This record gives sequence, C-alpha cells and structure tokens, in this order.
Amino acid sequence: MSFFNNHIGEFAALLTALFWTITSFSFEYASNRIGSVAVNILRLVIAFVFLSVFTLIRRGFLLPLDATSENWIWLALSGLVGFVFGDLFLFKSYTMIGSRFSMLIMTLVPPITAFFSFIILGERMTLFHYLGMTLTFGGIAMAIFSRPSKGDKLSLKLSPKGIFYALGGAIGQALGLVLSKFGMKSYDPFSATQIRIIAGIFGYMLLVTVLSRWGSVIKGTRNKTGMQLTTLGAFFGPFLGVSFSLIAVKYTEAGIASTIMALVPVFIILPAVIFFKQKVTIAEVLGAVFSVAGVALFFL
Repeated sequence: MSFFNNHIGEFAALLTALFWTITSFSFEYASNRIGSVAVNILRLVIAFVFLSVFTLIRRGFLLPLDATSENWIWLALSGLVGFVFGDLFLFKSYTMIGSRFSMLIMTLVPPITAFFSFIILGERMTLFHYLGMTLTFGGIAMAIFSRPSKGDKLSLKLSPKGIFYALGGAIGQALGLVLSKFGMKSYDPFSATQIRIIAGIFGYMLLVTVLSRWGSVIKGTRNKTGMQLTTLGAFFGPFLGVSFSLIAVKYTEAGIASTIMALVPVFIILPAVIFFKQKVTIAEVLGAVFSVAGVALFFL
C-alpha cells in the first residue's frame, strides 16, 4: 500500500494514458463524422455534465464555487490553452493524418512539458528521470514508425499542415498541463477540471460564433453515431482522462507525468490489432517493451 501511496501520480498517469487511448479512437471517428469544431465543443459540454454530477455526489458542490480567485484565473487560462488552442489543433490533425500519427507527434509533449515546468514551476528532474523519459520516447517512436499507414511512408506522405496542427496540439497540451498544476495547487483535481472545461466551453462558443459554425454544431447533435462516439470520448477524455492527468501532476513532476501519459501510441497497438486486424511487427513489440521499461524507471 505504501508503494501505491508513494507513486499515486505515476499510477494516475498510467490510467490517463489508457483513458486517452479510448478517447483518441472515439474522437477521430467522431471528428470525421461531424467535424472537429463540433466535437470539441460538444464533448466539453457532455464532460461538464459528467463532472458536475460527480462533484455534487462526491463533494456536495455542483459547481467549483469554493475555488479561490487564483485557482480560477490560472485554471481558466489552462483550459483555454489546453482545450481550445491545443485540442482544436490536435483534432484537426486527426482528420488530416489520423490519430496514430498525431499521437506520435504528441510524444513531443514530455520534453516540452519539462521545459515549461522548469520555466514556470522551477521543477527539475534527475538524470535517472531523463533516462526513463528517453527510453520511453525511443520505444514509442520505434513502435509507431514501424507502422506505415496503408503502405505509405511517414516521412514522405504525411500532410505538412497535419504535422503543423499536431505540433500545435503538443505545445497546447504541455503548456496547459503545467498551468493546471500551477493553478490547482491543493485544490480538488475534478473540480479543477470543471474550471478548465468552463473556460474551454466559453472559448469554443466565441470561436464557433466568429466562424459562424453553429449550424454544423447543431447538425452534429443529430448524428446518432457521431454523438455516441463523442459521448464515449467525453467520458474517458475530459471527464476521467483530464481529471486523472491533474491528479498525476499534483503528485509527481509534470515532466514525469506527461512522459507516462505519452504511452498512448503504444496502447493503441492492441486495439489496432484486435479491431482493425493490423499485424504486429517485432519492432512494435520491442518498442512497447522499451517504453514500459522507461516508465518502470519512474517507479524505482
């Protein structure tokens, strides 16, 4: 039990990676059906309902009214950076280069997070931690680079614009995570996620209004399959995934948490084999082993 208590942040990050694996598939297919902008705002609204019910039962607060003004300012900023800027770019990349390649580029989140956490939080990781990060990053890259999509080569066939959007998503997620830790402090992670989502909803409302996209959002709510996928993604993404990511950064360094959460491309391999009948190569297996070994270093 003491081992678990000493590594709450690391275990929370592992669960986050599992939740985001489900989310990446759900939102990719939902975005292709009803559009990335519609999915972004709808999944936040749905997740907000989940969170409100949960916090009412758990804490007796329907809304995060007990948060300080400092909590609100920094968490709201984190929501705008992560949910609006970061996720809007990431979801757009899903429709252009697919969730698997988008997740590969998102493996840049750990070093970006480590950089931001050093600048903003003053966090420093040990040489041992950087070794774990490097091993995990290398394993993820090995697993994904060996998975050509429909026979195409990654270096030649991916859309440059899709890569640009994925990079924007990586920067948004990294900075949003660090700002979350800075703004959350000792506050409840689930209620902190509520604040981030509230800011995200208002940000998307403004964006949808400026882009005159309310028609497509309303149309998206009538697409049964799209809404089912969006609801599934909202449950495992903004509700569980984001909340557990805040638990992770609350109890461990942001760079370590983001490295473990970057395991999504490795976790994607199994469902890709089971549901999409893709073949697993030796390089993928070795990549998964290296990634898990790298993560294991954080638990020593």
